[in-house]
Amino acid sequence: MSHEKAQKAHKVRVLIVAASLDILGGQAVQAERLIRHLQDEPSLQVGFLPINPRLPGVLRKLQSIKYVRTVTTSLLYILNLLREVRKYDVIHIFSASYLSFLIAPTPAILVSRLYGKKILLNYHSGEAEDHLRRWPRSTRSMLGLVDKIVVPSEYLFRVFKQFGFEACTIFNIIDLDKFDFRQRTTLRPIFLSNRNLEPHYGVDDLLRAFAYIQREIPDAVLTVVGDGSQRNALENLAAELHLANTNFTGRVEHDEINRHYSASDVYLNASKIDNQPLSILEAFACGLPVVTTDAGGIPHIVTDEITGFLVPVSDYESLAARALKLLTHQDIAEKMTERALAECTKYTWSVVCPQWLDLYHTVVKKQSSQQQ
Repeated sequence: MSHEKAQKAHKVRVLIVAASLDILGGQAVQAERLIRHLQDEPSLQVGFLPINPRLPGVLRKLQSIKYVRTVTTSLLYILNLLREVRKYDVIHIFSASYLSFLIAPTPAILVSRLYGKKILLNYHSGEAEDHLRRWPRSTRSMLGLVDKIVVPSEYLFRVFKQFGFEACTIFNIIDLDKFDFRQRTTLRPIFLSNRNLEPHYGVDDLLRAFAYIQREIPDAVLTVVGDGSQRNALENLAAELHLANTNFTGRVEHDEINRHYSASDVYLNASKIDNQPLSILEAFACGLPVVTTDAGGIPHIVTDEITGFLVPVSDYESLAARALKLLTHQDIAEKMTERALAECTKYTWSVVCPQWLDLYHTVVKKQSSQQQ
């Protein structure tokens, strides 16, 4: 076989390092979608290494003990990296911010560099600007070791450029066939939130907005999907605000979330810090009109009065007013949802796939040319 034919026959071996679906959040969902699609690509051999591996057998009980869990999981994760990374050409590492950056991406970057592998750092967090500013030593040293930084939004592209790092933008993926679009000709006052219950997602402001809504529409309903460190505080706030018809569901598995979108008529989001929330794209795909703050990269996916309503961060009165406007101007909502569904096209696999394939093959080709 000629050298050229041998190259064509060789599959690029890609290892995805990311959270499994055991961890609640958009990165885990996005990693699962990416792996599932990439495994169908004939030019690739794709593996997955979770940053949160499960201990085998009876040892799994150790992961139920708070501090022991962190140590044992981290040790197993590093051992898995040492065993698996050497088998692949490209190590595609998902990344968040702050301490998570040190615990998950940093060991993966160091082990990949040890084995001389090409490294793609896929950074997703809307907290990037604060992270890069406050943790300059740990981030700069690690970012200098990767071959390419990949971000899912123009917002993060600009953030990294501001700090002197070149990144490329490849959007998140949404599988439109997994969601049921429903044109809502009559909007009911049934509202949905689907965010982790953490401070930067502003669910406290969302509850305050809903208090305004209920003053106008006492039988309005709010479903709060998700879990997190603020669960108890938010439930207490709902009680203090005397909110009726407010249901905290806790964690909902991603393959079950469609029924909550289907059962609701307006999607509310009050993020204080954010990047490119998958939940907004999913609301688009389901025909839910969206009212959201303009945090971070959200204005890159929601155009005010075109595909949704945007309000300033922390302005929960405006969030409530815009939600009420949708209910009284339903012709606006109908046009918005049609345009929002069209907006989803740029996040489909047929658009995103060629970008990932090109990037994987380019970094491997560059490595081959450097070795010759």
